Amino acid sequence: MPFTITAEELYAIFGKYGAIFQIRLGDKDKDTRGTAFVVYEDIFDAKSAVDHLSGFNVGGRYLIVLYYQPAKFEKRAQVEEKEKELQELRKRVQHHKNKMGK
Repeated sequence: MPFTITAEELYAIFGKYGAIFQIRLGDKDKDTRGTAFVVYEDIFDAKSAVDHLSGFNVGGRYLIVLYYQPAKFEKRAQVEEKEKELQELRKRVQHHKNKMGK
């Protein structure tokens, strides 16, 4: 979605499909910019929004509307954490090698 979209504009677009419990806009960082989580009070309203808004053009950008999949997001977070641990371990090994070489 457009990076400049407001929560009010999202309510206007998504609110046509049912009562919205919450909208959370992504941050300015590159991973979440242009994303939002829209939480409906009713699952059937969420399904209607997915069915009708996927591919909808907003401000020159096409929406990709998906159901939230907690397991998928949790797995991604675990992979990122393991990557950080691996990078830290590599730094320690390199530091140890540099220390031993002197």
